[in-house]
Order: sequence, then structure tokens, then C-alpha cells
Amino acid sequence: MAEAAHATVLLEPIVLLAAAVVAVPIAKRIGLGSVLGYIAAGIAVGPSVLGLFAEPGRVTGVAELGIVLLLFVIGLELNLSRLWSMRRDIFGLGTAQIAVSGALIALYPYFVVGRSLPASIVAGLGLALSSTALVMQLLEERREVEAPHGRTAFAVLLMQDLAIVPLLALVGFLSPLPRADDGPVWIAVAEMLGAVAAVVLTGRFLLSPLFGLLARGGAREIMTAAALLVVLGAAGLMAAVGLSMATGAFLAGLLLAESTYRHELEADIEPFRGLLLGLFFLSVGMSVDLAVVRANIGALLAAATFLTLTKALAMYGVSRAFGHSHPAAVRAALLLAQGGEFGFVLYATAAAAQVMTADHATLLVALVTLSMALTPLVVRLAPLFIRGQAGAAPEEDYSDARGSVLVIGFGRVGQLVAQVLIRRGVALTIIDADVEQIEAAARFGARIHYGDGTRLDVLRAAGAGRVQLIAVCTDEPEVTDRVVELVRETFPDTPLVARSFDRRHALRLRAMGVVEVRETIESALALGREALVSLGVPEDDAEAVEREVRRRDRERLDAQAAGVPTVPGEPFIVRPEPLEAPGATRVTAG
Repeated sequence: MAEAAHATVLLEPIVLLAAAVVAVPIAKRIGLGSVLGYIAAGIAVGPSVLGLFAEPGRVTGVAELGIVLLLFVIGLELNLSRLWSMRRDIFGLGTAQIAVSGALIALYPYFVVGRSLPASIVAGLGLALSSTALVMQLLEERREVEAPHGRTAFAVLLMQDLAIVPLLALVGFLSPLPRADDGPVWIAVAEMLGAVAAVVLTGRFLLSPLFGLLARGGAREIMTAAALLVVLGAAGLMAAVGLSMATGAFLAGLLLAESTYRHELEADIEPFRGLLLGLFFLSVGMSVDLAVVRANIGALLAAATFLTLTKALAMYGVSRAFGHSHPAAVRAALLLAQGGEFGFVLYATAAAAQVMTADHATLLVALVTLSMALTPLVVRLAPLFIRGQAGAAPEEDYSDARGSVLVIGFGRVGQLVAQVLIRRGVALTIIDADVEQIEAAARFGARIHYGDGTRLDVLRAAGAGRVQLIAVCTDEPEVTDRVVELVRETFPDTPLVARSFDRRHALRLRAMGVVEVRETIESALALGREALVSLGVPEDDAEAVEREVRRRDRERLDAQAAGVPTVPGEPFIVRPEPLEAPGATRVTAG
């Protein structure tokens, strides 16, 4: 009997794994992507077809951990400064998208279907939310997370995840049922702020020492267990005070983004995240009630068409209003044109609160699922709306990456660095995430590979472990820092040179043992020399002045790198300081 019980317990995971193993490769082979494969497999084993899972809700609870781990990994790949730089898109564009999309979508159930105003408002705002799990999975499969539209979509998704809390509160406000006495609102707000503070303080002061202690113990599996404990603990604490679990996981990841164990944690979490996200999409497929779909197929198709068009147009409009380019706005709009997993929670809550009827909630869940299933096909329409622009990102192919120097970033600086090396006969491997730079690379006598230099798998595939030198020529200081940190941790014996943005950035890179050159130093000195010549100073004298300023600047930078105060007796501060004292003798023209 015990053996039979064990076999029964194992049957469900075996069925799920078998369905995924069969459906996902087929879906990817015919170009539909893994997400549609998971959803199709879920439909097949769910109650509507084979009936192997009579209660899909049993799987959903575990599957939602995939979203939690996804947000944790996203947080690990960010940092507070980068998040702050995205604040306009997160709070401005994200809020505008929810408001505009929600208002427009609510018109359909209110005027066309004849639902009540409260039900229409909740339906519209719920459908304004998109699927974080689906969109981020598609972006990762297409290697577009760091593309402009990828960053825009992520910022909006982050705001949508934060919006679920006020939306659930709105459902309670609209409910005709007597409200439970939950106590003063300030107590609930204080609990939320206290939970956030607990996560922040724990992440700031305890997690790095904890992981350092575990790393010295040498038990790899304990590091993995600790990573899962951090994620689930932060998610559970946030859920306990009424915030979303995903918010807690994202905050925990964000606080560990500066940790020296960041890449180790990401590698430990990655297998769980992938499996649980797959399980989430399987549960989405299992939740599809084909009987409801067949009975309302016409209404659902009309609603799905209206939803996709309305959300895409609203997202495109607000993206353009916030200054994003046409290609980025189009791709972000098509990516976010579906309903999202938080809609399942919102509509179940609304039905329980009698804001909408149970049949209305069921149809909305079916609509969200249908829109999610259609998204991989909708996203592929982007090239039709982007005339004269670069097409979809090319596949990553490093089969011919044989260069002895790896150049990361092929913008203005990277192109000139490549010219110097090519002139000397050095074989290059160049990677860049900008499709336009890939198309321009043929003029430089070297093939450029599409790839994100902040990803360890891309660096390894491009030959970072065997090249003689890595040159980091990326535009943004934050991206440069991430690449340098990854290279220093993983390939510590490989010589590394990098483009620095300014003096502070140069000092940060020097502290990591990187040979750096400020991107403006040579052009500024050359411009100063030509200015002297134009003023009538002999060319030899102008060159001598240039050499003297270069020498003094290098000495100043060396002193600052060593922590020596610019002014004796004052604390060490990196700030703009003149190399010449005011009133010093100057070279005059003539």
C-alpha cells in the first residue's frame, strides 16, 4: 500500500515533466516559443482535455513561486542607482499606462457587454496589468532584456506589480458587502513600512556576512538553501502585510545586487526559477476551461482583439509621450498587450467581494489566458510596424569567435579601439547588444556578435576564458561596472582594459585593478593643444603644455586612487580641482 501511495504522489510531477518535455521542444521547433509550449501542455493534461489534473489550483500555488524567483533574479541584476535612473519610466510611464489602458478597456464591458460600473472598472484595471512572467521570459529568449524596449517593458511591469496592492484595496472599497473592521488604516500602512524596513535592514547589514560565512564553510548546497530562504522569507513577510510576494523577492534581490556573491546566488536560483516558471505556464494552461471558451468563443475573440489593440495603442501613445523612439514604443506595446497573472488574483477577489459575478470573473480569467497564449504571435508582428528600422535581434552565434582580444561594446569608442588593434593585425571578437552597430561592423573588417556582455554565458561563449585581453568599451558606467565585476570574478587572470566615464568612475575601475582611460581625456587635451596653437603659441610649446597637464593629471589621479587628500590636512574627497592654482603664471598668446 505504501508503495502504491508513493507511486500516486510521483504520478503528477511525472505527468507535468513529460508534458513539458514533449510540448516545449515541438513548440520551439515550429517557432512558437517555449511559453506557448508550456500553455499547450497544460491545456492537454488539464481537466478540459485529458483530465489528469482535476484541481489545477493545487499546482498554481507552487507555480507562483516561479514569478517570485523571477523577480528576485531581476533584482539581482539591478542596483539602486540603476533603479533610480529608471524612476521616470517606472512611476511616470508605468502609472500612465495603467491609468490610460484601464480607463479605455473599462469602456468595453460597460458599454458593449452591459456590466455594472464597479465591475467594469475592476475588469479594466485588471486587464491593464500585463504578465511579468510571460514578458520577461520572451525577452530572455529573444536576448532583448537590455534592449531599449526591454528596459521600458520591465519598468512598466515593475509598476504594475506594485499596483496590485492599491487595486485590491479598490475592490474592497467597491464591494457592496459590509466591510470588516480591520482597524485604522495607519496601522496597515505602518505594518507595510515595517516589513519593507525589515527586508532593507536585513539585506543591508546581515545577508552579505551570512553568505560570506556560508561560502567559507564550502557547502554549495547550503548556499543554495540560504538563497531560497532569503527569497521565500522576504516574499512571505511581504505577503503577510498585504503586499505582493513578488515585491518582497524583488526588494531582496535588489539589496543583494551589490554583494560579491551576486553571481553565485543567481546561478543557484536559476534552475529553480526556470522549472517553476515552466510550471506556472503549465498551470495557466490547466486553468483554461474549454467549455467556457467554446460557449463564448465569439465574445472572447472579440474581447481579445479589443484588449490587444487597446493596450498596444495606449502603451505606444504613452511611450512616445515619454520620449521613447518609435521602434522601442512599438515593441514594448506589443509585448505588454496581454492580461497578466495578477488578474487571476484580482478577479477571484472581486467575485468573492461581489463586485462582479462569478461568470464574469470566469470569462475574464479565460480572456487573460487567451491573451497570454496569443502574445508570442503578436510580438512577432513588430517588424511590420517598424519600416526602415533594424529587424529583430539576430541569434547569438559564437561558432566563429576566434579572436585573441574580446571587445565588448562597439559604439564610438569601441570602433576606434578596434581600428587600432586591427591595424596591428590583432584578431578580434566583438560583441554588442545594439543591432545597428552589428550592421555597421562589416565596414571595420570584423564580424560583430549580438550579445549582452553582462551575461556570464555570453562572455564564455565569446571566448572570455581564452582570449589574451578583454576591452570593455560600453557607453554606460553602470553597464561597464557590471561587465568588469563579472570578468574580474570569473576570469581574474585575463588582462582587462576599460573605458571610464569620469574621474570618479576611473577611480572605481582602478580599485578593481582595471587599466582604464577616461573617454574625454585625450580629446580634451588635444583640443586644448589646438586652442593654444590657434592663439599663436608655437606648436612645440603647445605640445609641452599638453604633456605637462597630462603628467599632473596622472599624478593627481594616482594620489586620489591612493586616498591622499588633494589639500593637505583636509579629508579625502574626489571633487573637481584645478591643476593650476588661481593666479598662477600662464602661457600667453603671441
